[in-house]
Amino acid sequence: MTILRKKKLENILEMTPKLNEWLHLNAGGGSSTLVVPRTSWIEKMSIRFLKQPDSIKVDVTGLGGFVLERCNGVHNVQEIADQLAGQYGEEAEPVLPRLVKYLEIVEMNGWITWKRGQ
Repeated sequence: MTILRKKKLENILEMTPKLNEWLHLNAGGGSSTLVVPRTSWIEKMSIRFLKQPDSIKVDVTGLGGFVLERCNGVHNVQEIADQLAGQYGEEAEPVLPRLVKYLEIVEMNGWITWKRGQ
């Protein structure tokens, strides 16, 4: 007989996103570049034999760059949302739904990990 347990629901506003160590974010004036190394075996073969670049550079501008700069394991989602609203004002509205969806996409790409709230 199995015992069904309820999963403990986490409040995303208290969670802290952290950019993975193997990624490098080059922050610049107004735009940022995220450098994603190509590490799978097929990518290594294409780098070696097809002379392709060893990393992918993703240009992240505006709100996305602002958010990724704060995904350092220090700021939780609520703090990032407050800073985003303070910096961009009406341009960022509605802040929380957009931020949560963006973080969901970034997580699906494997660029961030989460630290649970205290």
